[in-house]
Amino acid sequence: MMKKIIKVTSQGISLDQFIIWAVAEKIGILNQPVDDPAFLGITYRSGASGMRVPVLQGTGLRVQTVVIANQQWGLSVPQIADEYNLSENQVHEALAFYVAHSQEIDRAIAAEQAFESHHV
Repeated sequence: MMKKIIKVTSQGISLDQFIIWAVAEKIGILNQPVDDPAFLGITYRSGASGMRVPVLQGTGLRVQTVVIANQQWGLSVPQIADEYNLSENQVHEALAFYVAHSQEIDRAIAAEQAFESHHV
């Protein structure tokens, strides 16, 4: 126990600050979205940023990818299914999930586009 205290304080933070940070991090994890029981084919997984992102189960394909293909690229449900090797039911479920969770998905799309515009 003493080694941890010394290590924390040697990094320039107090033990109290470390505990507060650890609790805040845990609460943040607990506040992340959980699977929506209305959409059994959609699950959340941790992305590269550590944030949880909705994906089509068994594929790893992000819901936002399906939404972008439909809304921005103008692909139809059959075209998306063919392009990503999905069933049309999976595409419909991803688009229905988007309708139910549009704010969350729109934020993820906007954040990714902002990142890309700054790093291209």
